[in-house]
Amino acid sequence: MENNKPVLYIFSGLPGTGKTTLSQLLAKNLKAVHLRIDTVEQAIRDLCSFKVEGEGYRLSYRVASDNLRLGLSVISDSCNPIVLTRDEWEQVAVDSESEFINIEVICSDKSEHRKRVETRKSSVKGLTLPTWEKVVNREYDIWTSKRVVIDTAFKTEDESFDELLSEIKLYFN
Repeated sequence: MENNKPVLYIFSGLPGTGKTTLSQLLAKNLKAVHLRIDTVEQAIRDLCSFKVEGEGYRLSYRVASDNLRLGLSVISDSCNPIVLTRDEWEQVAVDSESEFINIEVICSDKSEHRKRVETRKSSVKGLTLPTWEKVVNREYDIWTSKRVVIDTAFKTEDESFDELLSEIKLYFN
């Protein structure tokens, strides 16, 4: 990107679609800050011993804002399942005078998605991953705003990442 403003890359999608893999690859490629809500929420659980609801998002908004104001691009990695959180992430960018892009990662093949959910291992110490039943029953609002959609079904990580980079370039042109 030739833009001088930092960018907030707002990843969204159900567990097991590949959003963490893609968001981490993008962070490494861009040398951007990577904020994973699973990590933040598990740390709150471990340190404060209470049920975490919106606290992980709210804390991450502040950390993202601090980094965007420093001129660093930030990649948020979360399910971001409801309109409220989507709007709040966008507001972080606006308030920080930054650009933003919504990126929804999906896996359109249900059997492939289920296989991923049922066979993956947690990379966050102490985090219990959701079951397939919890994934399919999770609240997830229909998108009404502009976003890039990456379907990872039957694609390698490299193929999905190349598609993501191409879509990001098109988005900002």
